[in-house]
Amino acid sequence: MPTLAFSALPAESRVWLFGAAAPIDDVDEQRVLTTVDQFLAGWQAHGQPLYAGRDWRDGRFLAIGVDTSREGASGCSVDGLFRALKAIEGGIGTTLLDHSLVYYRDGAGFVHAVSRDDFALLARDGHVGPDTPVMDLSITDAGAYRAGFERRAGDSWHAALLTTH
Repeated sequence: MPTLAFSALPAESRVWLFGAAAPIDDVDEQRVLTTVDQFLAGWQAHGQPLYAGRDWRDGRFLAIGVDTSREGASGCSVDGLFRALKAIEGGIGTTLLDHSLVYYRDGAGFVHAVSRDDFALLARDGHVGPDTPVMDLSITDAGAYRAGFERRAGDSWHAALLTTH
């Protein structure tokens, strides 16, 4: 099936972003990427192959993109993607599907995953602020992802969490 380099996907391609709640070591990273590549090679919607690619960043962020100009992912095909990722989780000891987490980069460059409430508490205590780099996993197209899913907290939806407590 047509697996593409993520960079070859058109800007309007549909993207799903996933973050690992904990860093993934090199062995588990290879396991994740091999499993994802195998899934993408056979990914279909209504019997039609999906032209898809993936990107991996910072040892914990996975982007899956589908070229919707050729064929769009159906609800059932997206469910299949989520099932494949759920199956990986048991073998790597962390979740990829917890969209309630906030990912931010500290001053030393380390990425943390915390609950929204904890991020708000960190903001209240002055540990994070508008200039803190955050990962915006709500991005839904390849163009926006390439423009930068890591941005200032003050320039993303995370800004609302900076003033909640």
